[in-house]
Amino acid sequence: MSDVITLSVPGVSCGCRQALKGAVGALPGVSIARVDLAARTVTAVYGRAAVLPGIVAAVEAAGYQIAGYEVGSRVERMAS
Repeated sequence: MSDVITLSVPGVSCGCRQALKGAVGALPGVSIARVDLAARTVTAVYGRAAVLPGIVAAVEAAGYQIAGYEVGSRVERMAS
């Protein structure tokens, strides 16, 4: 099983989509990273609770402020 976090990132834009997705997706324990430009969110599926602070730090290190986040219920599988 995995956990899902969705971060609200108001400043996300088209030019940074791949870099942000790559920064979050490269973290150990993250199996899926998605950037939704329309919703201005970054979603990550991760396997260990210890990864959560790293996901937040990766978004902030990429130069983006997080307006808030929601940790969703556990999922068995999420389409990439």
